[in-house]
Amino acid sequence: MIREIVNIDEDKCNGCGVCVPNCHEGALQIIDGKARLISELMCDGLGACLGHCPEGAITIEKREADDYDEVLVVQQIIPKGENTLVAHLKHLKEHREFVFLKEAVGYLKMHAGEIPFSIDTVIAKVHASKVEPSDSTSGGCPGSKEVSFEPQNLRFAPSAQASEAPSALRQWPVQMHLINPASAAFQGTDLLLAADCVAFSMGNFHSKHLSGKSLVIACPKLDQGKEIYVEKIRRLIDEALVNTITVMMMEVPCCGGLSQLVRMAASQASRKVPVKEIIVSIKGVIISENWV
Repeated sequence: MIREIVNIDEDKCNGCGVCVPNCHEGALQIIDGKARLISELMCDGLGACLGHCPEGAITIEKREADDYDEVLVVQQIIPKGENTLVAHLKHLKEHREFVFLKEAVGYLKMHAGEIPFSIDTVIAKVHASKVEPSDSTSGGCPGSKEVSFEPQNLRFAPSAQASEAPSALRQWPVQMHLINPASAAFQGTDLLLAADCVAFSMGNFHSKHLSGKSLVIACPKLDQGKEIYVEKIRRLIDEALVNTITVMMMEVPCCGGLSQLVRMAASQASRKVPVKEIIVSIKGVIISENWV
């Protein structure tokens, strides 16, 4: 299978840490003065950290790879030192990847005599770390954490019943992989690029945000082929001549990748267009709204 993985040039990396907050999967950490990828398992290959390395030390490599192999990963991490290994094992524990954790510990114990530091110390440090109760259903990603809440004030006036509310959708299809940037539906329009979940969280999505705009939807976390997305957004800017781009994202960290895709496309485009970013809470409330 083909996988996209972050690659770090340690000769260029100066350990500034600018990249760490931009890794929404928590797979990057500064350890022993260098940025380290502590978990290929959690690296989604989006490359949201790429634009935030002042030394150009981070790139994405696409390679043929077998399914994730914890033993091979541990073998690659051991030469990076005890601290990196501890961080990796803690990462597995915090993300509740207990099967992989068991595989890693089993390998370490079996090869303890070949490893240049104390495996007992490593295991003790990992054992001392705690898994927060709030992460018990999240799988490690804040965007996947289960949350239940009661809808508020759902007393619609007769004229506002969902069956009577008109749709503001102006074109079809809307999914990024399916749209054609050359379509007349996008020519000279104000473009709304929304994360898949936005419309489901907002009761007034059509009336307040979609009305008068062309629409494209995408999921920066789950969709494949995001380099295609960058090129399509660039074409919407340069060829469809869209007037503005409004990017609507959920508050969860992984959704921020949508903004990164737009920034990458804008940097490659020959035209400049105004871009607005809107962050929406999981309860459908706008948290922030800014032109960038």
